[in-house]
Amino acid sequence: MAQIGTFPDHPALKGIAPPRGRLAGLRSIEGSRAFPALLLAPIMIFFLVWNVVPLVWLLGVSFYKYKVTSSREPAYVGFDNFTDLWRSSEIWGLIGRTLTFMVTSVGLATLLGVLLGLLFWGSGKMPGRRLALTLLFTPMVLPPIAVGTFYRLIYEPSFGVVNHFTQAVIGRRFDFLGDKNLAFGATIAVDVWMWTPFMILMTLAALGSVPKAELEAAEVDRLPWLKRLWYIVLPHGKFILMLGILLRTIDAFKTTDLPYLMTNGGPGNLTEFVGLSLYRTGFEAFQMGDASALAVVTLLVAIAFTSIYLYVLNYRETRAQLT
Repeated sequence: MAQIGTFPDHPALKGIAPPRGRLAGLRSIEGSRAFPALLLAPIMIFFLVWNVVPLVWLLGVSFYKYKVTSSREPAYVGFDNFTDLWRSSEIWGLIGRTLTFMVTSVGLATLLGVLLGLLFWGSGKMPGRRLALTLLFTPMVLPPIAVGTFYRLIYEPSFGVVNHFTQAVIGRRFDFLGDKNLAFGATIAVDVWMWTPFMILMTLAALGSVPKAELEAAEVDRLPWLKRLWYIVLPHGKFILMLGILLRTIDAFKTTDLPYLMTNGGPGNLTEFVGLSLYRTGFEAFQMGDASALAVVTLLVAIAFTSIYLYVLNYRETRAQLT
């Protein structure tokens, strides 16, 4: 009988030896300390090429006056681009509008997402539940360029669907995207419609992380519904829910496509946010130095939001350690 690890004495297999050298080499690499680094190397190379190098280039350009269409060489100006942003009243108004849009949009989407998530969480036996969830998640998977184009037509004052109903109900039509009192709210409404399904999904994921044993114990003890949410659901699901809020906050702060397609930043500059201003500065005016400085500020704001959310999530643990 052939021993384990050797070939049997068969005529067809004579002269064939197992590749012990190659196997031994692979096993030695697998057992070495460098093996995890070899596995991570492709990802790290991809990250360096597509993230770190452009970020370093962006940071470097922010210290120069550089216009792509100009024949002049880029001029080093130090922190002048950042000081110009600091002193510009237009930039502060731009940031104020962006923060207002971000807070309102994320707040409404979170509120509606949590309410609808709780509704679907407690209706497991509702007929048509899967179909209803599928229809609710549809806006989230639509491309923003399609959403912006369709809603520009839906809001159109002459033949838009919304004005058809307003004409039938109150006998009046509105220029939702051209009226300075309505354009900002109309843009927020579209963003909320598009991203409320994302918050529903995050709410369902957060609720799904709650142990069923604790919920059953609370039901046996007849704990009120609000106390179940506060003492059982929230401690287990807050991390997933806060992650969804963080992602939506960063995305809403740099939103560009919806205002560009729906209003082009108008009327005036009432719907021009940081992302759209950055696009115009860099790819219409070709002022790469100013655009890079604004992009760096946007990145710092996103990092600040991330730090705030992480602090809120770890507040209890941090407070326990300090005491």
